Amino acid sequence: MEILIPLFGMATGVIIPIAVFIWQYHENKGKREAAIEISKHLDDASKIDELIAIFDARKKEPIDYRRNGVITFFVGLGLYLFGYVWLGIVFEGIGLLVGTIGIGTLIAGYLYPNTGKELTDAVEKFEKR
Repeated sequence: MEILIPLFGMATGVIIPIAVFIWQYHENKGKREAAIEISKHLDDASKIDELIAIFDARKKEPIDYRRNGVITFFVGLGLYLFGYVWLGIVFEGIGLLVGTIGIGTLIAGYLYPNTGKELTDAVEKFEKR
């Protein structure tokens, strides 16, 4: 009976990545099949390219570090308060670490502009000097 917990712990390290792989495969399987069915009925190659672009789920926008920094900071604050009230010093330390990472991400968002308008404004401001 004592051996079951370590075995389950080791098996979890293998089972979770395999489960995620299978889940991703099945999630995208329907998209691939739909694209193949639709492309069979299309004669124009440009329409097929548009179809592939529609199914492409990746975001085209840059990452907003300021938004992510604020979210991470408040997650860290919540962990800190949770540790302070209930679980103790370990969660306080984790909360401080996560909050500090959030502050760093927030500062990075202001130091490195990421949208086209922000980059254009930064270049114009530099050229005025």
